This record gives sequence, structure tokens and C-alpha cells, in this order.
Amino acid sequence: MYEFSLFQRVNTTCEQNKLDTGGKDKSFYTRLIANTAAIRSLYMELYGYQAKTELWFDEMIQTIISAHTGRSKKLQERDTQKEQKENWFLSNEITGMSLYVDRFCGKLQNMPAKLDYLTNLGVNFLHLMPVFQSPAGESDGGYAVSDFRKVEERFGTLKDLKDLQEKMAEKDMYLMLDIVLNHTSHQHEWAIKAKQGDKGYQDYFYMYDNRELPDQFEQTMPDIFPESSPGSFTYSKECHKWVMTVFHHYQWDLNYTNPAVFNAMLDTVFFYANLGVDILRIDAPAFIWKELGTTCQNLPKAHTILRLIKQCVQVAAPGTALLGEAIVAPKEIMKYFGTGEYTGRECDFAYNATQMALQWDALATGDIRVMLAAQYELLQKPYGTTWITYTRCHDDIGLGYDDSMIAAAGFNAYEHRKYLKDYYSGKFPGSPAVGALFSVNPKTQDARISGSLASLCGLEKALEYNNPVEIEMSIRKIILMQAQTCFLGGVPMLFYGDEAGYTNDYSYLDDPAKSYDNRWMHRPVIDWEKNTKTEEIGSIEHSIFSATQRLISLRKQLSVVADRKNLTWLTPHNIHVAGFLRAYDDQKLYCMFNYNSKASYITWYAFKEHGKGTKLYDRWQNKRYTVGEDHEYLIIEPYSFCLMEVVE
Repeated sequence: MYEFSLFQRVNTTCEQNKLDTGGKDKSFYTRLIANTAAIRSLYMELYGYQAKTELWFDEMIQTIISAHTGRSKKLQERDTQKEQKENWFLSNEITGMSLYVDRFCGKLQNMPAKLDYLTNLGVNFLHLMPVFQSPAGESDGGYAVSDFRKVEERFGTLKDLKDLQEKMAEKDMYLMLDIVLNHTSHQHEWAIKAKQGDKGYQDYFYMYDNRELPDQFEQTMPDIFPESSPGSFTYSKECHKWVMTVFHHYQWDLNYTNPAVFNAMLDTVFFYANLGVDILRIDAPAFIWKELGTTCQNLPKAHTILRLIKQCVQVAAPGTALLGEAIVAPKEIMKYFGTGEYTGRECDFAYNATQMALQWDALATGDIRVMLAAQYELLQKPYGTTWITYTRCHDDIGLGYDDSMIAAAGFNAYEHRKYLKDYYSGKFPGSPAVGALFSVNPKTQDARISGSLASLCGLEKALEYNNPVEIEMSIRKIILMQAQTCFLGGVPMLFYGDEAGYTNDYSYLDDPAKSYDNRWMHRPVIDWEKNTKTEEIGSIEHSIFSATQRLISLRKQLSVVADRKNLTWLTPHNIHVAGFLRAYDDQKLYCMFNYNSKASYITWYAFKEHGKGTKLYDRWQNKRYTVGEDHEYLIIEPYSFCLMEVVE
């Protein structure tokens, strides 16, 4: 809607900044004018009641303009290239890896030398786990940030980060960094000033003189870390106030009802975008808006904040995509892609944490019915957005799918979850998995699962007992899991070490800053001598690396697996085999994954339900097939898979 006074104000600000709106700044100016009404509307949803709303709004517009004028020519050219591709991040040619810089190679300075290793694997997209300043011993793995603009000394410097980004850009690689919107470290400058009694900075946080309101909040707020950090408030001795600390006592929650907080964090978003970050991973967005009498999670205004950030970013840094790290139930996660008029216009990415957990469910049970029961919800993802798909990451495995999905598969939800926890923690008799339970809730017995991909797939135990048959089975499981992740739809994200079969790393137990958190067992310190074995034919490392390498290569060759919302799950002709069809134009690819410890049989009719095609070529096994009679079968070996391309 055209509002004369609003556009006049924006034009005046542009003139004050001496923008060349008919020349070099024309594209930016066009985007700004096109999005101003939406930006204004979203801003008023949040802050329309504030006394100084107009001043804060003008400051936000200035922040957007400053972000544009501070964006380098190279990045603006890269923006244009991405815009010409239209939804560049949907491509089948992007494969990522998530890693801790210090545990992967020591320092940022060492990363450029490792890029060839990654590109040889096929990885062209890196997620660097948090590298910005956070206090030793109170860092939460880097998610308790004390300075959003200073690289932690042990990783290197901001210049090292910029140099790495430039080297990556030269190799056509993409970079993702985290921004922690929900909280700061209690040692952040804002928190320090709040402790010193500065009222302006105390308003950046949720701070109370007594327990009255904290007690009311905690009546409806669940504990996030009930074992290590129960409760949602911490008493600050320095300023004699109770501070909201939803995660850990040293992480102070930011108060987004204060527009000064939003503007400051938007400026931080643009700081990262102008470093050359291609994808900005927004940590814990479900928590960024708090209201008394609620769980303070997934509230409508949390989505308003994300939509507002998205609108601002697409104006000043249109080549930067946003990922909402919302590890929530399927119905809730869909909202992070946007709803209503903002469908597909909130976050560009979300983690497909549900599918990840469902694959672990299938691996433990040999049954894919729970996985199938969840797909209706997951298929609601809007076109133009995509998933980060993964089998493991730095975090635990949460069994976040609904009880109704378990019941639909014919299981008792409580007993089913108990079995999975026992199986992966190694308590269930005969389980090959070596993992551990994380964040056990003593009241509900809810828990999540820690452990590396290789250890949870049985490799650690198989090596311990020197059992060649079990070693082979564990390798098959690892590749099976990675294969479904690669071809499901979305951008596959490997976790460092998984490509070389790293088992659990127990050295964290010797570090007091980590020993309380067993997630560090699946965050290994890379032994580069071990990684040279990825080139040694016959080694376990080579078997896993070369298979992963081949999966990535195949994915890049098959444009049909780009995320065009073109996935159809197949009728379950065998409860052990997960199957789906990727189809686009005249291309068809049937993907079949056998989660059974024995060979599984699939009727050829499964390949006739979705159109004609009598000749198939398995891109993985390099075998050709003729579709047989309905009473005949395709045989898939234990923990194996087929990538069947229709060739006639």
C-alpha cells in the first residue's frame, strides 16, 4: 500500500545519505521502496505502542541504508549473480559440512589449507561453528557470545575470517555463520553495563527486583537443561536483580519488546552479511519473544521478528539467506518458513530435524512406518524454501516427532521411545550402538541421544571386538543414512569426522569445561594422520570417505534432486524399505533404502504406480534392470539402497 508520508521519509533519508538512486544505488533503492510498506507493517506489529516508535523506525531505516553503503562491490556483484539464479540455495550442486574450527584444524589461519580436502570430498558449503568471542568455561560451545564482532582469540582474528571467506569465494564455496539472537553472555558489554546499574542497558534484558514475575513465568516455562541448569532465572549479585536465563545462568536473554534491542541486533545481522556470509544461521529463534503465561517458545511475535529481519536483509543484502534453527515439532517448524501472506518469506532454510530423528528410528527398529507417518506434515514446506538435511550434527538427537505418528505406525509411544533410548545408549540387549542419553528429565524421563554417526551405527563396538562382519554392517549403515539424507531434498550437511568414520571421542571427560556435557563425545578432535587413510584403499576411512564422495558427486549430476518440491513418497510395499520418487520434467529417480538387517523384497509394481518406465538404471550399483511382473521382486541387500533412474 502506498503511503505518501512514509515514502517521503524514506526518500529524505536516502537523500541525506547521498544515494545515487538513479545510478549505482538504483537496485537497492528499488528494493527498499518495494519493501518499505511491509517493513513498516511488521515493525508496527512489534512496536506500534511505543512512545518513540517513529524515532526507532527511522533509525532502523538508517541501519538498512548503512548496510547497503557498507557492502563491498564484490558482494553486491555476488548478490546479483544469486538473484539471477533465483533461489540459488535450492540447487542440487550444494553440499555442506559443519565443523568446529579449533577441533578441525586449530585456527582459522589453517582453514584455507584444508579447503582442497573438502572440495575433493565434494563439499562446497561450510558452516563454521561459533567463532566469536565467548568466555572460557561459560561459552556453551560458543553460543554465549560476549562480543558479536570480535573473533575469539584461540580461533584467530577477524582478518583471518575475512581471508578465509575470500579464499572460499575464489573456489565458489559458500559460508554459513551463526548469529545468536536470543541471548548474550553475561560478560557482554551490554550485560556488564546492566550489572553496573545502567537502566538503559538493564532494559536490554528481562530483569526483575524480586521473584514475583520470575515465579509467574516459570509456572509455564519448561526447563531447557533440567540437569545442568534448572529454572529460567538467575540472581545477579552485582545489581541485585533476577535475570531471565532460559538456557544457562551465564546466558542472559535479550528483551525484544525493547526496539533498541531489535535495531542493535539487526545491525549485527548486517555486520555478518557484509563479511560475506551466504547463509546466516539464526540460533534458537523459537525463544526470542517472551510473554507471561506462555511457554515463551514459538510465539507469533517471534515469527514477526524473523519476517522483519528477512525483509530488511533482502533489501540490503539480497544474496544472504536465513536459516532458522528451530528444532521443534513438524507443525511448528513449518511456521518458520512463513504463514499467510508471508508463506515462503520468513526463513529460507530450516533443519529437517524430524526426518533426521526418523531415520535413526528406522535404523533401530528396521521399520519405516513411523517415518512415513510424519511425511504429510513435512511435505507442507512451501516452494522456494528448503531444508538442511543431515544425519548428525554438533547437537544431540531429539525424538521430536509426535506420539500420534508413533501410534499411527502401530506402536505404543512411551515404550517405543524407551526402546530407542535404550538401543542407542547401548542398554538394550544386543544393541550394536554406543551412545549416551543427554539432558534426562527426572520427572518425565524424556531424554535426547549423544553419539557420533559411526558409533551409533555400531562401528565403535565392531572395532572393539574386531568383528569383520559387524564392521561391514556398520559401514553399510553409515552410508545408508548419508544416502537418504543426500537425496531426500534440501541441502545435505555432513558433520566433520563422519566422512572418515570417527567414533566417539571421550577426551572431553578430561576437560572440566566440557565434562558435564556428553555431546562433546561426538565433536571429535581431528587427527589428520588418520584422515590420510581416506586415500588408503582397503581402509575403513577410505571405504566411508569414497562412498560419501560418490554420493555427493551423484547428487551434483542429477538435477532432478534439486529442491523443487518434487518429492513423492511411495506406497510401503515393504515395511523395511523407505522409498520415494524425485521427478521433474521427464526425469524420474526412484530412491529405495533398506533399513533391514536382512535382504528385502520389493514388488516391481512399486515402479509402475507413478507412470510408465520399463527400463531402470541403478546409479549407485551401476546395474540395469527391466521392470518385471507384479509378482516378481527387486531384491535389496541388508542396509543397502538403490538410486533407480528411469531410462526408458
